[in-house]
Amino acid sequence: MTWMIIRLVLSLAFIAAVLFFAARVAQKRGLGQGNGLIEVVARQRMGRASTVNVVRIADVVLVVGATEEQVTLLAEVDAEAVDAALAERRVPARSGAPDSSGPLPERVTSPALAGSVFDRNGWGSFVHQLRERTVRRS
Repeated sequence: MTWMIIRLVLSLAFIAAVLFFAARVAQKRGLGQGNGLIEVVARQRMGRASTVNVVRIADVVLVVGATEEQVTLLAEVDAEAVDAALAERRVPARSGAPDSSGPLPERVTSPALAGSVFDRNGWGSFVHQLRERTVRRS
Protein backbone atom coordinates (compact mmCIF):
# COMPACT_ATOMS: atom_id res chain seq x y z
CA MET A 1 0.00 0.00 0.00
CA THR A 2 2.76 2.44 0.92
CA TRP A 3 4.65 1.61 -2.27
CA MET A 4 1.58 2.48 -4.39
CA ILE A 5 1.26 5.89 -2.73
CA ILE A 6 4.96 6.61 -3.25
CA ARG A 7 4.68 5.51 -6.89
CA LEU A 8 1.60 7.73 -7.36
CA VAL A 9 3.35 10.78 -5.89
CA LEU A 10 6.46 10.17 -8.02
CA SER A 11 4.34 9.76 -11.15
CA LEU A 12 2.48 13.00 -10.48
CA ALA A 13 5.76 14.81 -9.82
CA PHE A 14 7.16 13.50 -13.11
CA ILE A 15 4.08 14.64 -15.04
CA ALA A 16 4.22 18.08 -13.38
CA ALA A 17 7.90 18.40 -14.30
CA VAL A 18 7.22 17.46 -17.94
CA LEU A 19 4.35 19.99 -18.15
CA PHE A 20 6.50 22.70 -16.55
CA PHE A 21 9.34 21.99 -19.01
CA ALA A 22 6.94 22.03 -21.98
CA ALA A 23 5.48 25.36 -20.83
CA ARG A 24 8.95 26.88 -20.52
CA VAL A 25 9.92 25.70 -24.02
CA ALA A 26 6.66 27.05 -25.48
CA GLN A 27 7.19 30.39 -23.74
CA LYS A 28 10.76 30.71 -25.03
CA ARG A 29 9.65 29.95 -28.59
CA GLY A 30 6.67 32.29 -28.38
CA LEU A 31 4.09 29.59 -29.00
CA GLY A 32 0.51 30.41 -28.05
CA GLN A 33 1.11 34.15 -28.06
CA GLY A 34 -0.12 36.59 -30.61
CA ASN A 35 2.12 39.12 -32.27
CA GLY A 36 0.24 41.99 -30.65
CA LEU A 37 -1.36 43.05 -33.92
CA ILE A 38 -4.77 41.47 -33.25
CA GLU A 39 -6.60 42.13 -29.97
CA VAL A 40 -10.06 40.97 -28.89
CA VAL A 41 -11.49 44.09 -27.22
CA ALA A 42 -14.84 42.62 -26.13
CA ARG A 43 -16.80 39.40 -26.50
CA GLN A 44 -20.48 38.73 -25.82
CA ARG A 45 -22.24 35.37 -26.10
CA MET A 46 -25.52 35.66 -27.94
CA GLY A 47 -26.56 32.03 -27.74
CA ARG A 48 -25.24 28.55 -27.20
CA ALA A 49 -22.95 28.66 -30.20
CA SER A 50 -22.83 32.30 -31.30
CA THR A 51 -20.85 35.31 -30.15
CA VAL A 52 -20.36 38.93 -31.12
CA ASN A 53 -16.73 40.03 -30.89
CA VAL A 54 -15.12 43.44 -31.11
CA VAL A 55 -11.66 42.95 -32.62
CA ARG A 56 -8.91 45.57 -33.04
CA ILE A 57 -6.48 44.93 -35.89
CA ALA A 58 -3.81 47.62 -35.85
CA ASP A 59 -5.90 50.84 -36.07
CA VAL A 60 -9.10 49.23 -37.36
CA VAL A 61 -11.89 48.07 -35.02
CA LEU A 62 -14.28 45.45 -36.40
CA VAL A 63 -17.48 43.98 -34.97
CA VAL A 64 -17.62 40.31 -35.95
CA GLY A 65 -20.35 37.72 -35.46
CA ALA A 66 -19.13 34.17 -35.01
CA THR A 67 -20.94 30.83 -35.00
CA GLU A 68 -19.64 27.30 -35.28
CA GLU A 69 -20.01 27.42 -39.06
CA GLN A 70 -18.92 30.92 -40.04
CA VAL A 71 -17.56 34.33 -39.11
CA THR A 72 -19.39 37.39 -40.43
CA LEU A 73 -18.25 41.02 -40.48
CA LEU A 74 -21.08 43.04 -38.93
CA ALA A 75 -19.61 46.53 -38.83
CA GLU A 76 -16.49 48.66 -38.73
CA VAL A 77 -16.43 50.98 -35.72
CA ASP A 78 -14.50 54.15 -34.98
CA ALA A 79 -11.51 53.30 -32.73
CA GLU A 80 -11.95 56.45 -30.63
CA ALA A 81 -15.59 55.56 -29.89
CA VAL A 82 -14.55 52.10 -28.69
CA ASP A 83 -11.79 53.55 -26.50
CA ALA A 84 -14.23 56.07 -25.01
CA ALA A 85 -16.80 53.34 -24.30
CA LEU A 86 -14.19 51.15 -22.62
CA ALA A 87 -12.92 54.06 -20.53
CA GLU A 88 -16.50 54.82 -19.46
CA ARG A 89 -17.05 51.19 -18.34
CA ARG A 90 -13.92 51.04 -16.23
CA VAL A 91 -14.44 51.67 -12.54
CA PRO A 92 -11.54 53.42 -10.77
CA ALA A 93 -9.93 51.38 -7.99
CA ARG A 94 -11.00 52.49 -4.52
CA SER A 95 -8.80 52.69 -1.46
CA GLY A 96 -9.76 50.73 1.63
CA ALA A 97 -12.50 48.16 1.88
CA PRO A 98 -14.83 47.76 -1.09
CA ASP A 99 -18.24 49.33 -0.71
CA SER A 100 -20.99 46.71 -0.91
CA SER A 101 -23.40 49.15 -2.54
CA GLY A 102 -21.37 49.87 -5.69
CA PRO A 103 -20.00 47.71 -8.48
CA LEU A 104 -16.76 45.83 -7.99
CA PRO A 105 -13.62 47.31 -9.51
CA GLU A 106 -12.71 45.71 -12.81
CA ARG A 107 -9.77 43.32 -12.64
CA VAL A 108 -7.13 43.11 -15.31
CA THR A 109 -7.43 40.00 -17.47
CA SER A 110 -5.76 38.81 -20.59
CA PRO A 111 -7.62 39.70 -23.80
CA ALA A 112 -7.40 36.04 -24.75
CA LEU A 113 -9.53 35.11 -21.72
CA ALA A 114 -12.16 37.81 -22.20
CA GLY A 115 -15.62 36.29 -22.33
CA SER A 116 -14.44 32.81 -21.38
CA VAL A 117 -15.02 30.84 -18.19
CA PHE A 118 -11.61 32.02 -16.95
CA ASP A 119 -12.43 35.72 -17.31
CA ARG A 120 -12.09 37.27 -13.83
CA ASN A 121 -14.33 40.21 -14.71
CA GLY A 122 -17.18 37.93 -15.73
CA TRP A 123 -17.08 35.94 -12.51
CA GLY A 124 -16.71 39.11 -10.41
CA SER A 125 -19.79 40.68 -11.96
CA PHE A 126 -21.68 37.37 -11.60
CA VAL A 127 -20.87 37.19 -7.87
CA HIS A 128 -21.80 40.86 -7.47
CA GLN A 129 -25.18 40.27 -9.14
CA LEU A 130 -25.81 37.27 -6.89
CA ARG A 131 -24.98 39.36 -3.82
CA GLU A 132 -27.36 42.07 -4.98
CA ARG A 133 -30.18 39.55 -5.39
CA THR A 134 -29.62 37.89 -2.04
CA VAL A 135 -29.13 40.96 0.15
CA ARG A 136 -32.04 41.60 2.48
CA ARG A 137 -33.21 45.16 2.28
CA SER A 138 -34.84 46.79 5.29
